[in-house]
Amino acid sequence: MTQQNRFTGKVAIVTGGASGIGAAFARRVHGEGAAVLIADLDVAGGEALAAELGDGAAFRQVDVSDAVAVEAMVKACVAQFGGLDILYNNAGIGCFGLTPDLPLEQWHRVVAVNLDAVFYGCRAAIPQMRKRGGGAIINTASASGMAADFGFTAYNATKAAVINYTRSLAIDHAADGIRANAVCPGPVETPILMNGVDAIPGLKAEWEGVVPAKRFARPEEIAAVAAFLASDDASYVTGVSVPVDGGLTAHTGQPDLRARMAAAASAAEA
Repeated sequence: MTQQNRFTGKVAIVTGGASGIGAAFARRVHGEGAAVLIADLDVAGGEALAAELGDGAAFRQVDVSDAVAVEAMVKACVAQFGGLDILYNNAGIGCFGLTPDLPLEQWHRVVAVNLDAVFYGCRAAIPQMRKRGGGAIINTASASGMAADFGFTAYNATKAAVINYTRSLAIDHAADGIRANAVCPGPVETPILMNGVDAIPGLKAEWEGVVPAKRFARPEEIAAVAAFLASDDASYVTGVSVPVDGGLTAHTGQPDLRARMAAAASAAEA
């Protein structure tokens, strides 16, 4: 459920905004009154979303790993909409590979998109937010930044770094009226994830089995938490990393003894 006019007069940038969580966030804050710049490499998807949203929405093709392009993105947003209040650093990528086997170019690309880009965005946005008397920064980290997943060396490392960088932003810029928080999703039904999951038979069911909520999140569920952190409802919330993971990181990973005992009892009765 949206809250009408919660972002009236606000201006937001969302990176990775053409699909998935970013698109859901853009729809959410625009629907609550914000002007939104959607930034992504996906021209077709970004332009379609901007057209869907209509007035107060624009698309810009941006490679967030390029500091010059990110600076230009922020300047273009300010020129078009008059300022900047909300930055959602959402763009991200992953790759699979153990440390001895991971090509250097893959490591550097993941670091560039998942970590360097967050720094570039904040570096360009904070001076603009100061001019407005404050603002809100939201960074997409991950449950994989709170604990590690097998084989996702670079992804795990960068998402953990985003969490601590968010804390650094929060304490350094609280006096500027700028809040910085992170969301840490578990598995989400986004196109980029589901393309990989669906390619491996049985993976989705197995994955859902280890999530206490027994399902993947919808992008809108992550966007709702990000929108709260961007809003004045969270005016005294800064430096936090919020798991939005269906209980995944609350679990030690040990076996579900209830289920095991129930299965054993059922077998004994048979």
